[in-house]
Amino acid sequence: MTAPDSTMAQISRRMLSAKAEQFTESVIREMTRLAMKHHAVNLSQGFPDFAAPEEIKEAARQAIAEDINQYAITWGAKPLRDAVVEKFARAQGVRYDPEREITVCCGSTEAMMSAMMAIINPGDEIVVFEPFYENYGPDAILSGASPRFVKLRPPDWSFDEKELSAAFGPHTKAIILNTPNNPTGKVFTRSELEFIRDLCVRWNTYCITDEIYEHILYDGAQHISMAAIDGMRDHTIVVNGLSKTYSVTGWRVGWVLAPPGPTQPIRKVHDFLTVGAAAPLQHAGSIALYFPQSYYHKLAATYAAKRERILKILTAAGFTVFKPRGAYYVMTDISGFADPDPVQFPAETKDVRFSKYLVEKVGVAVVPGSSFYNDPRDGASQVRFTFCKKEETLAAAEQRLSRLRA
Repeated sequence: MTAPDSTMAQISRRMLSAKAEQFTESVIREMTRLAMKHHAVNLSQGFPDFAAPEEIKEAARQAIAEDINQYAITWGAKPLRDAVVEKFARAQGVRYDPEREITVCCGSTEAMMSAMMAIINPGDEIVVFEPFYENYGPDAILSGASPRFVKLRPPDWSFDEKELSAAFGPHTKAIILNTPNNPTGKVFTRSELEFIRDLCVRWNTYCITDEIYEHILYDGAQHISMAAIDGMRDHTIVVNGLSKTYSVTGWRVGWVLAPPGPTQPIRKVHDFLTVGAAAPLQHAGSIALYFPQSYYHKLAATYAAKRERILKILTAAGFTVFKPRGAYYVMTDISGFADPDPVQFPAETKDVRFSKYLVEKVGVAVVPGSSFYNDPRDGASQVRFTFCKKEETLAAAEQRLSRLRA
């Protein structure tokens, strides 16, 4: 005799983790799949569609040819750890011990997850600015933390100091800080970092800082690592990687810089999650991190031109744009557009309906703003575009988005 469907569903739920039921699959990656399905221009997922630097590709080819194909040491090949230390010291004036304070991971995503799982205990809380990169919410759930959300408000994405102060308390274990920020493009200022520093010191908490866009800056903005703020080296866990700076998002090589205390459990968690990042790509990364300063100046200048291009395209199409000071995304307000037919594009919030309309009918994929908020209603009037694309891609998007104005 077969059990009723409702009974089977209850049995299935008992057999699965309740944690996974608290979040959805990645909306960003879903939009890429929809872009492929509908042959749309993909301005949703933040991966460059142009070539990576020839030097880093040649270094990877050479490493494979030289049989650097077996396991590297679990917490990272020494040449890469040394290169990470040297580059951070050059950029931020803070030196780390490559033997006790660096862990190489399979991308900054795993680095963030390893860091959170290494420090979180049941009942701990983590402060998260929103809109946030969509991984941070599930990261908190998977690590067992309770997130406390604090709003960044447009147009400059500033935070309310009283609201942030109220989010800290005796159960706060860490705050996640992404600067330059995805999705807003905000670059936190020294005074903002110092305010956050004071809270971290007062409550004896960590700042886990995601610095993956450190070299993509505009209008004179300066990237300052929280680890470089006076009094914060021992309170900061820095997450970074090769993906964005060197246009190799598929290589999945990232790292964590942290004091010896948290580094020990970070290395243990990392070891049993992934063992280690790809050995030949670690070797290539150790070469890339010694690129001259001119490489980073050219990178920023290239993206500055792309930023101006996308801002003109979006403004002409009728979007209200929030000009980013870093990273390669633009958050926009869609209040000026009519809400797509809820019958044809069913969804709970306008941003999701609008995003599906764009990808299916206009031929441009974006990310609905609700995926960056704890309460989807807070992002219901926003969508995010990325502009890490070649000119042909941006031109195609311009042509298709012009239909909106028409």
